[in-house]
Amino acid sequence: MMMCRLLSNDMPRSRWLTGLLVVLVLALALTPFIFPGVKALNVAAKVMVFIVLVASFDLLLGYTGIVSFAHTMFFGIGAYGIAVATTRMGPTWEALAVGLGGALVLSFVLALVVGLFSLRVRAIFFAMITLAVASAFLTLASQLHEITGGEDGLTFKVPEVLSPSFEFSDEPFLGVSMDGRLLCYYLLFVTAVVLFLALLRIVNSPFGRVLQAIRENEFRAEAIGYRVVVYRTTSAILSALFATLAGAMLALWLRYNGPDTSLSFEIMMDVLLIVVIGGMGTMYGSIIGAALFLVAQSYLQDLLRLASDGASALPWLSALLSPDRWLLWLGVLFVLSVYYFPTGVVGRLRASSFGK
Repeated sequence: MMMCRLLSNDMPRSRWLTGLLVVLVLALALTPFIFPGVKALNVAAKVMVFIVLVASFDLLLGYTGIVSFAHTMFFGIGAYGIAVATTRMGPTWEALAVGLGGALVLSFVLALVVGLFSLRVRAIFFAMITLAVASAFLTLASQLHEITGGEDGLTFKVPEVLSPSFEFSDEPFLGVSMDGRLLCYYLLFVTAVVLFLALLRIVNSPFGRVLQAIRENEFRAEAIGYRVVVYRTTSAILSALFATLAGAMLALWLRYNGPDTSLSFEIMMDVLLIVVIGGMGTMYGSIIGAALFLVAQSYLQDLLRLASDGASALPWLSALLSPDRWLLWLGVLFVLSVYYFPTGVVGRLRASSFGK
């Protein structure tokens, strides 16, 4: 009963999907102990950040039907809030609180302004407006060198208890050093779980049902008495605030932030791909999509290197499998995933379950 409440009665509705979600969550929870190495820990931390970021975008795209290219702007605001505050105030919890609070306020105001002025515009025109706003913000962040560090970004320190130099115990546990880096990882893990469950609650609330009604037929929703602009604007604001929190998570883990780290258009494209791969309008798709995409992005080159070496007897095949062509193969994998999973991994697994 408690689990149903946590999941807002929105169960996976598929044995395979349930099993996959359990495996992924356990893998993230136990990564420091079962996947040794700095790279594996960084990939897992990035997966948790993107779960929150993609889920917040799914609230906007999958549940409300709004296509926005400004999502990474709010992601960057969260990261810059932490970076600027700790750079100015020092590595303290007060600085983190001030930076996060200021970022949330700025994101709220910008999301409200963009929502009120742009959400009355239809389809592609709204998407173009959000793209222009995001591009302007990226340019601004790159030029305000005294505040944001410009193209070089900002490197900062976090509270000592979260830094790798802080050790809780001289003796490692299961071969893992008990230091601040481990604590920071589990802080991100707990935060990601809480934020994901909060988003799941939102989309399964009466408010979330109205958003889905607007997505299906905006004119019918307006006709039965719902103020569509208010609901769409509220959805945009909530989505922006959760994206801001995801940005703060990323900055806290990296202890650095720059334009390419949180504001680039490539990140926006990655978010779109992950939503499509996982399944729009499912929330659970953010977990599966983020894990599949980021693991492939991080380890595809290594796999191609092994395959290229193994095919050395066939020069043409070895050249085709060259690690330098990893983007080509990542694109092929994406095309195949869309072809075989048109409703995303979650949609396909749920459909297979219902078919039985």
